[in-house]
Amino acid sequence: MKSPIILASTSPFRKHLLTEVGLTFSTAAPDVDEREIEGRAEHQHLSPEQLAELLACEKALAVSRRHDGALVIGGDQVMALGDRVYHKPKDMAAARDQLLSLRGETHTLYSVLAIAKDDEIIWRRVSLAHMSVRMFSEAFLDDYLEKAGDKILKSVGGYQIEGRGLQLFSAVEGDYFTIVGVPLLPLLEKLRQLDVLHA
Repeated sequence: MKSPIILASTSPFRKHLLTEVGLTFSTAAPDVDEREIEGRAEHQHLSPEQLAELLACEKALAVSRRHDGALVIGGDQVMALGDRVYHKPKDMAAARDQLLSLRGETHTLYSVLAIAKDDEIIWRRVSLAHMSVRMFSEAFLDDYLEKAGDKILKSVGGYQIEGRGLQLFSAVEGDYFTIVGVPLLPLLEKLRQLDVLHA
């Protein structure tokens, strides 16, 4: 009997992506304190990549402890410019400040997926995307913020690459699924290796 798959997330977007590629799974909230984990990571001087990995693993483990035998998928994404880690902007003014700080710079998205089973991490994968923001004008920025609206407050960095946010960039290195925070290709390959999906 194949192990059931649980997505340790209540994100409708992540659920949609996994459903669209044909996975059969349930979802469960990880109920972890991300700010506490980030505080611990800062104290330990973890890199943005290590932070993303820690968050993904903690989410997978939290749900795994409640579901014996299940394959639990946890994921997280950290956005950083150098050592500065970005969070979802609290309001439109904060979004504007964030985008101005990214102008003319290349930042990195660290997207991590981890699989836990019986309270043990059995697989993890870090995928990177490098995002080069163009030297946009402030007139463009004001127009962008007005037209994109407060839905950008749900996105780290204040943009959604799948929409109007694409106009902020001059170059992007990395696959689409890494950029949106769910690197599906390595996940599907691992699930085939685990005999959950047909090879």
